[in-house]
Amino acid sequence: MKKNDLLYLNLILFHAGIGFLVYLLPFVSKIYGYSIFIFGAYYVIKKQNKNNEALIVAAYVVGSEVFLRMTHGNPLYEISKYGVMFFVFIGMYFSGFSKGAIPYWLFLILLVPSVVMSTFVLDFDTDIRKAIAFNISGPVCLGVASLYTFRRKISLDETNTILLSLGLPIISCMVYLNFYTPNVRDVITGTGSSYEASGGYGPNQVATILGLGMFIFFSRIILESRTKFAIIINLIIALNISYRGMVTFSRGGMVTGFLMIVLLLFFLYFKSNYTGRVKLNYIIILLTVAMMGIWGYTSFQTGGLIDKRYANQDAAGRVKESKFTGREEIATDEINTFLKNPIFGVGVGKGKEVRKAETGVDVLSHDEITRMLAEHGSLGILCLLILFFTPLVLYLENKFNMYLLCFVTFWFLTINHAAMRTAAPAFVYSLSLLNVNFGQASRKRANGSLE
Repeated sequence: MKKNDLLYLNLILFHAGIGFLVYLLPFVSKIYGYSIFIFGAYYVIKKQNKNNEALIVAAYVVGSEVFLRMTHGNPLYEISKYGVMFFVFIGMYFSGFSKGAIPYWLFLILLVPSVVMSTFVLDFDTDIRKAIAFNISGPVCLGVASLYTFRRKISLDETNTILLSLGLPIISCMVYLNFYTPNVRDVITGTGSSYEASGGYGPNQVATILGLGMFIFFSRIILESRTKFAIIINLIIALNISYRGMVTFSRGGMVTGFLMIVLLLFFLYFKSNYTGRVKLNYIIILLTVAMMGIWGYTSFQTGGLIDKRYANQDAAGRVKESKFTGREEIATDEINTFLKNPIFGVGVGKGKEVRKAETGVDVLSHDEITRMLAEHGSLGILCLLILFFTPLVLYLENKFNMYLLCFVTFWFLTINHAAMRTAAPAFVYSLSLLNVNFGQASRKRANGSLE
């Protein structure tokens, strides 16, 4: 076994061990959660962020967020978003921020009016600080991280290291879920999202991070597996994450992860020469067979209920009235709220109160786009336009950035079904702004030899 393979295997086993220990001894989760910030800060400061260590640690914080939430290891519920900003600020201290990131300074400024407004319009019995922080921490995290990553030069190898850092804690989450619900058949009785198969936590957030993990380890099969041993290890991890993600019965995260894989394959295929395409054909066949196998296994384990879930049917095979579990009604309410308050919106956190007053439904928004419209008004539209078009302009400048479209897709699809409840969409979006450089070795490894 090569030295790099042994080191990689040890990393995998270490994080698998964390998942098992947290299941066996729940208090370990708190030790793990605090250790990430303590050792992360020490690591970045010691290295003085010479190789973007701030992004590596921030990625680890993002990857561990859902696992620590479900196991009560986070000191604060939203600490991962603050953690990303904390490490990015350390990175800025050593390496500065991107001077050309004017779009994201503007984005952050445009958030301010509705935040100020909310201090006046929120109900008297509402905890104003918590209401504002819960809704605005995601966009602010995105803006701050983007100030650091905008057009920052980075190598493909460094980018893959950041993604690995993001993926390693997801292995811990996967292992924990395997021990938490070893027999899926005992808990899957319908086609609704399953809290039991999601570690007792929100299936939407769990599926989101597992879908991202699925993409990360499938991409490592394509780009970072230099030996057969590495291919086998990454394939095993990717398939296990895929299985655990599918049995949450939450579709958004898994569909997003799958589309990211398809986008990456299309990109590499059309950017490769003949030799590269031949190699990719074998990889595509391997991944297709593997995905069909894991789908068949999941269908068997769930008694065919997973097929009905993705066909939008109930356990009896009847088509459900709503394809989005009622979320479209919330989105419609928020659009109507925007039409009534088109300039500045109703204020950050006020959308939930307006919805409860008008419909009697006390529920949070799952769609960041319609939330931005309702609570930020026309300024929210400007914010969304900045977020959508800026990375596309960067893509025109660097069409060899294979991850850019994948990252933007993850951000856009995730905020449509899970808002910005986690730090993942904000951080992954910021990675799309990096100026990824390809050394000769990276080019050959990426796709067999790019044209």
